[in-house]
Amino acid sequence: MYFRKLVSVSLALLMLVGVVGLVSGKSSGNTDNDRHSLEGIEPLNLAILVQDDLVSQVGNEIAVTQKFIRSLPRGSRVMVGYITAGSLQVREPFTTDLDKAAQSLRIPTSSTSSSPFNPYVEVIEALKKFQSGWSNANAILLISDGLDTSRGFDSTAAGHTLDIDRAISEANKRSVAVFSFYAPSVGLTSFSRLAANYGQSSLNRLSDQTGGKAFFQGSTGFVTFDSYFKRLREALNQQYAKAR
Repeated sequence: MYFRKLVSVSLALLMLVGVVGLVSGKSSGNTDNDRHSLEGIEPLNLAILVQDDLVSQVGNEIAVTQKFIRSLPRGSRVMVGYITAGSLQVREPFTTDLDKAAQSLRIPTSSTSSSPFNPYVEVIEALKKFQSGWSNANAILLISDGLDTSRGFDSTAAGHTLDIDRAISEANKRSVAVFSFYAPSVGLTSFSRLAANYGQSSLNRLSDQTGGKAFFQGSTGFVTFDSYFKRLREALNQQYAKAR
């Protein structure tokens, strides 16, 4: 009887160890896959631009954005900047120190006092910081509501304002693809579906005509950047895969 109980306990312990090992293996595997999900692409010169008046929930996405920066292939250069009150605040100039670039991210102010009339003038300013002698592919990740109110709010002109046209022209001249994440600001796009659609249309045109992609998750509310970064990784793997 005692021997039978001892065998039963031993088997139970072995099964528990096996389950723990399996769970640990899966967890480790997922972390490793996340870390190396961009290993198959060429190094990038990437400017990450964050509009400073985006809703406060965007501040919760710093960790996933840092993780993305650190997942870039070795040799990549990253710049981090904030579009705030009509100017570009560079938090970290282009650097190959990916951890330093990741650490330079901060929580957006989420205040109308930081609102730009539109993000596209600062996109043009950021484009001028890409150097012509660099051999890596060039890209911008613009995190913005995309709304251009510099000449009034005219929904019929969505995606076709002077500054958007200039940004597209400058990006193409410098061979910089613009990828964009939509998030509402504390201004119009947080409560006007029309303004949100206007901003998304503008981001979509900027990205589409510069060789990038725009990512949305509906015109109201905000959830997370998780799905954005998943789709961005897929797009980068397709677009910048290493030559076989």
